[in-house]
Amino acid sequence: MVEKLKLHGFNNLTKTLSFNIYDICYAKNKKNREEYIEYIDEVYNAERLTQILTDVTRIIGANILNIAHQDYDPMGASVTILISEEPIENALAKSNSEAPGPSQESVVAHLDKSHITVHTYPESHPDNGISTFRADIDVSTCGKISPLKALNYLIHSLESDIVIMDYRVRGFTRDVNGDKHYIDHKIDSIQNFLPDDITEKYRMVDVNVYQENIFHTKMMVKDLDLDNYLFGEGETAFDDAGQDDIRERIQTEMLEIFYGRNMQKGNADEI
Repeated sequence: MVEKLKLHGFNNLTKTLSFNIYDICYAKNKKNREEYIEYIDEVYNAERLTQILTDVTRIIGANILNIAHQDYDPMGASVTILISEEPIENALAKSNSEAPGPSQESVVAHLDKSHITVHTYPESHPDNGISTFRADIDVSTCGKISPLKALNYLIHSLESDIVIMDYRVRGFTRDVNGDKHYIDHKIDSIQNFLPDDITEKYRMVDVNVYQENIFHTKMMVKDLDLDNYLFGEGETAFDDAGQDDIRERIQTEMLEIFYGRNMQKGNADEI
């Protein structure tokens, strides 16, 4: 929107990226469900999440001031990182332009002006075999640095069947003439910050409120390869009818999360 804006003082705009990722699977029995929760709890423990958020801090060109992280009993983790903005010499963070950030190669970290947080929520349905892992991530920055450059890396770092993202620019900054500016970069859609391999993999829907600088994108995987969703068993453990039933349960779960409403069994294609 405004190129090389000359400011009166510090850039007071707050840019916040919030998103939920969901990983869904089918676990046939109680033992498989418990093993899935243990697997998720180990793969996404506080130590690994801290490393992911540390990489995010590097990608957006910020300094870490403090890190707090915690694993929970019986499950879940949180991480918070406080960060500060540094002179943007890092090539990864120089531009707010609509283009994907770098890809990948619960934790709290604190920044002096900004923060990054993640909280995880593994859960399992007691009756229908569906188990779900959710991670809530917030990247909030002030000044020139943009959290959108971390999207590519984060989505590739986490197993994501569904991703629900919100980006908002709040407050205002003032230029040398005293005029207020409510956003300092051009954005039409969060989708424009995603690489082709992600946009081809997911079905996407936007709900944007441009006049309020609010951008919302929902993503759901297009293809459902049943073998990728069976935990502790393979497709050969089920007959054709069993496979169709499980596929419908998984699809219903995904559609309910994607659209934010419950459906009756057998109506997965109603939307």
